[in-house]
Amino acid sequence: MDTDTTTSPEARRAEMVAKVRKAGYARRAEVERVLLDTPRHEFVPEADLDAAYNPWQAVITHRFSDGRSLSCASAPFVVAMMLDQLAVNPGDTVLEIGAGTGYNASLLARLTGRADLVTTIDIDPDVTDQAVRNLTAAGHGDVHVVTGDGTAGHADRAPYDRLIVTVSPWDIPDRWWRQLAPEARLVAPLRWRGQSRGVGLRHLDGRLVSDSMHLSGFVYLVTGDEGERGAPITPDGTVNLHWDTDQAVDPDLLHGVLDLPRATSWSDVTIAGDEPHDGIWLRLTVTDPRVCRIDAHPDVAPEVCDPIQRFRAPTLVDGSSLAYLTSRRREEGDDVRWELGAIGHGPAAAELVERLCAEVRDWSVERDARKPTLLIYPAGTPDGDLADGTVIDKTHSRFVLTYDEVPA
Repeated sequence: MDTDTTTSPEARRAEMVAKVRKAGYARRAEVERVLLDTPRHEFVPEADLDAAYNPWQAVITHRFSDGRSLSCASAPFVVAMMLDQLAVNPGDTVLEIGAGTGYNASLLARLTGRADLVTTIDIDPDVTDQAVRNLTAAGHGDVHVVTGDGTAGHADRAPYDRLIVTVSPWDIPDRWWRQLAPEARLVAPLRWRGQSRGVGLRHLDGRLVSDSMHLSGFVYLVTGDEGERGAPITPDGTVNLHWDTDQAVDPDLLHGVLDLPRATSWSDVTIAGDEPHDGIWLRLTVTDPRVCRIDAHPDVAPEVCDPIQRFRAPTLVDGSSLAYLTSRRREEGDDVRWELGAIGHGPAAAELVERLCAEVRDWSVERDARKPTLLIYPAGTPDGDLADGTVIDKTHSRFVLTYDEVPA
């Protein structure tokens, strides 16, 4: 990014929006407009103009005592992506879960046309205090800023036409369901099977139906009903597995599994270095109930564990065996590409690596051109009332993933 400190905030903002648009976000004219009109740097005064208007960079504003991010201003491209998905109309009532700096709420106030139609909630009073100060300074002091548990929503101002979640939930809390207006839209970075997707959903006939889905990563919304589990599988804790509570994963059976001989298989499918491959993981969440996540510390030798990405890679677990996605460099003339494959350990390793490679080959036919639909039903919905597909049961809801056509 241009680091000329003499460039005005307005010019930086225009440059930021142009880059976001070029990358395929802020497709809606009204989203582009509010991004251009809202001075992001005033919501993140701790950041210089370079950081405030970097389209790809979040600005961390609050941290836990161990240094992990507690609250931040999301990267502008993510903000634009979620606002495109939310599709706010003038006069819509909006609930935001996760107040951040107040920047999102300010954008929402501009989109809906009245600040008093926007409610934003956060559990941390330091976060909400900052949001109030920033929104008041921006002329949006009528936004309702609530300090409280985001999983409870805010019933006093329900129902909401739009609900946006800027922290990553594992489930859709039942109180969110009750606060949605008929035909409302909900946008959230949902987690299932170890991965996170920014999902745009329509509230139709008592269920939520996705119409957009993008890879995303947010600070977790952690609740008493949190359903993602994690455990180390090496004595020093440098390699970990993460899975959902409905999956038959026993980490005790996997301790030391990486010390067993490797089974390796290659798919003959190659990608460019910057080509997305996360669609493989998404596909696996539909086709194989054993998929979860592995992560390895950067200091772990590749001879011990070599996933395609150190901090997150799809993994199949079957009892005391596992296999994860990997890659290797392959030169094709002057072109450098990466071949996708799988590494496994344990008694069922040979079957698991072949299963992963088969999914890679199936994915490669259309790559990411075809995505599944996610349907979400309230917990307790009878099986006979669910759409056909892969069912993932959570505490407050039932997820169904399908490649079938879903009636509007």
